[in-house]
Amino acid sequence: MGKILESLQNTVIVGVVVMLILLFLTVQGSGAYPYDLSFYARYIHVLSGVMWIGLLWYFNFVQIPTMPQIPDEMKPAIGKHIAPRALWWFRWGAMFTLASGVVLAHANGYLVDALTLDSSTRLIGIGMWFAIIMWFNVWFIIWPNQKIALGIVEADADAKPAAARKAMLFSRTNTLLSIPMLYSMVSAQNGAMGF
Repeated sequence: MGKILESLQNTVIVGVVVMLILLFLTVQGSGAYPYDLSFYARYIHVLSGVMWIGLLWYFNFVQIPTMPQIPDEMKPAIGKHIAPRALWWFRWGAMFTLASGVVLAHANGYLVDALTLDSSTRLIGIGMWFAIIMWFNVWFIIWPNQKIALGIVEADADAKPAAARKAMLFSRTNTLLSIPMLYSMVSAQNGAMGF
């Protein structure tokens, strides 16, 4: 078991194998293949959403508040190694969450109604718009500013603190939006689609 858990790749592979075993047992038990595009889109949506929002909350509840307490000589370990990798997963978690959410809404036939905030799907639509704003913030504001703040791209030394602050403020905006967004998504899956 140690060989599996000592390697992230092996851990993920075994997790997928266990999921496939459960899928096989579900198919065997029902005698039919019970899942459609909507199921797989929802599964990917939840899986990538956990990655995205989990990292968003890690940045805002752990990393940002802890950084002032870290000695200056230790900060490069975070800025050069941990943060860039976490931001990679963060960005792509956002991308897969948004893309799979669009596929899910289309497969279930409410994409246009939700995006236009039709009364029948207004709550999920509000959640979708919050998620779209959050996705935009990740890709077009947070990430470009983090690249400057972390020294991934060339910039004046004076630009780094301003970029770090801007990235932090938009990350906090996403944290704020994540709370009503998650409420909208969960409520809509439990019968409260419109108002």
